[in-house]
Amino acid sequence: MSASAPRSASRPERAVRPERSVRPERAIRPERSVQPERAVRAERAEPFRLARQTLRPSRLRPGSRVAVVAPSGRNDPDLLAEGCRVLAGWGLDVQVMPHALAAHPDLHYLAGPDADRAADLEQAWLDPEIKAVLCARGGYGAQRITDRLDWAAMAAVPPKIFAGFSDITALHEALSLRLGVATLHAPNVAVTSFITFPEAQQGLRQALFEPDCAASRVLASDGAQWLVPGRAAGLIAGGNLSLLAAGLGTADGRQASHSGCGFAGCILLLEDVGEDCYRLDRMLTQLLRSGALDGVAGIALGTWANCGSPDTIRRVMRDRLGGLGVPVSWDLGFGHAAPQSTVPLGVPAELDAGKGTLTFLEPAVA
Repeated sequence: MSASAPRSASRPERAVRPERSVRPERAIRPERSVQPERAVRAERAEPFRLARQTLRPSRLRPGSRVAVVAPSGRNDPDLLAEGCRVLAGWGLDVQVMPHALAAHPDLHYLAGPDADRAADLEQAWLDPEIKAVLCARGGYGAQRITDRLDWAAMAAVPPKIFAGFSDITALHEALSLRLGVATLHAPNVAVTSFITFPEAQQGLRQALFEPDCAASRVLASDGAQWLVPGRAAGLIAGGNLSLLAAGLGTADGRQASHSGCGFAGCILLLEDVGEDCYRLDRMLTQLLRSGALDGVAGIALGTWANCGSPDTIRRVMRDRLGGLGVPVSWDLGFGHAAPQSTVPLGVPAELDAGKGTLTFLEPAVA
């Protein structure tokens, strides 16, 4: 996906029907009041010191309260209701935040004004009764709200589970770099690829409730190959290539390696959707030229849905990443192609590009 060319991931042309309720059975708590719109505090966007210690939130249990937020694109009310029914079926107390079905008055691709989307996320994170924050969908908009969040207040409370992917990569990066919290690169819960694929549901459920499950410790796929053979160890980071490139040099993105905020020592995950090969080339070149990839330990490539011929994409990846001299694996299965995997971020792992496996040495959830 491109940060410069927003696209919707689930029926964007369909108008949101405000009269439809998204309270499946009694699983969703009544909406709560939200803070009035406030000005962005400039000091929140100042450079910060990289969090050095990884914090792992506690696992969920039956009856745990979770919040569903919409930090990016607009949501379909039917899909949101279906996703919440899945979560409620796991015994969770689901609270849909007030603006999850909102629409921006001028920009149709956003789920409401920036201040409202930020307030929902901040309120969910600061609420001591909420144990996990699950994103409804991606699209575009997460970058627009990061400077509006009160990171000092969010750092002062215990960490909680955060899950989502695609545009949500911007928030994974912010939570990792600012707070040092391990998160889940996981299916968004209000999209068809989560609702219609039991494998996607099972992967997220295991990560939330049974993080020590052996099935969750190794990521592999039938199509896995190596572009550069070898083994590497490091902390898992990354996600959507477009968002990683767009975040370079920002307060919540990666910097040159000498700053201590690059991908040095990391196993970097990369995936994307709907990007032509020359755009993939451009974004990889941007990462290389910025110095953010200096010292990277290894690279695990996921799926490249609607990005062109797999052979051409492989050639681009080998051309741009092969010179780093680190193991590079091809097609470990995570990303936009269904069924979507749940992958922990911010935890130590071992990549064996020759075998096509990524082994997580500990889960993101304690």
